Amino acid sequence: MNAPIVVDSVTALRAQVREWRRAGRRVAMVPTMGALHDGHISLVRIALERADRCVVSIFVNPTQFAPTEDLDKYPRQLARDLDRLREAGAHLAFTPGVSEMYPAGFATKISVGGPSSGLETDFRPSFFDGVATVVAKLLLQAAPDCAVFGEKDYQQLCVVRQLCRDLDLPVEIIGAPTVRDAHGLAMSSRNAYLGEAELGIARQLNVILRRTAAALSTGTDEADAIEDATKAVISSGFRKVDYVAARASVTLAPWRRDHDGRLLAAAWLGTTRLIDNVEIASV
Repeated sequence: MNAPIVVDSVTALRAQVREWRRAGRRVAMVPTMGALHDGHISLVRIALERADRCVVSIFVNPTQFAPTEDLDKYPRQLARDLDRLREAGAHLAFTPGVSEMYPAGFATKISVGGPSSGLETDFRPSFFDGVATVVAKLLLQAAPDCAVFGEKDYQQLCVVRQLCRDLDLPVEIIGAPTVRDAHGLAMSSRNAYLGEAELGIARQLNVILRRTAAALSTGTDEADAIEDATKAVISSGFRKVDYVAARASVTLAPWRRDHDGRLLAAAWLGTTRLIDNVEIASV
């Protein structure tokens, strides 16, 4: 595979996309914060199935981190990321610096309601404002025909879809299934923080969520199922549970038993916060 073109300015990005457009190429985008793992690469593969050219952005977005969060220690490994993108067949890596994305005097923020309410927002109040703002910028900068986001960050996926609907952004948002290791652990850049013993504990989260979703699908009382799941997560070795919650698949409103849903969770393993979700089949 050829190495991807690497650009770090909006001007260069737009120039390359214009060249592809003139040649009649369909363009897909995969926004990332780098530290690429197999989950990210699966998004690139889906992008290449849906378009002729694939742009991958690598940008650790400071506006979605609270002051107490792990911005400074978030893994950054650009050379390795570019090698992975070459192997996957991506055509362009957009690697802007903070000053390119947020130049002096930047003063705009996008806030999305609806699916951003509750869950992550209860614990990270500014998170989705940062996500919505940077995603809107990236989609306007690259102007792709489609963009691929993983279902592992399910609330984020719903927020991005709402953003594009509400602002009439002409981008098809494609949700990609969560990629898991052989034990069911959702791939995440933050898994790199975990030692071997912690990985063993982390792999219990998906087991508990699947068991709980199955119970909900077969008629178990929602409050009882959520309470049992929360206790099971703590018993498995997690330090704290931020939430385990059943929500409607599209709107993330409270789940109704006769509709498809998602069971979402966030929990702390030591100093590392992990999220995951599974489908709840309608009854």
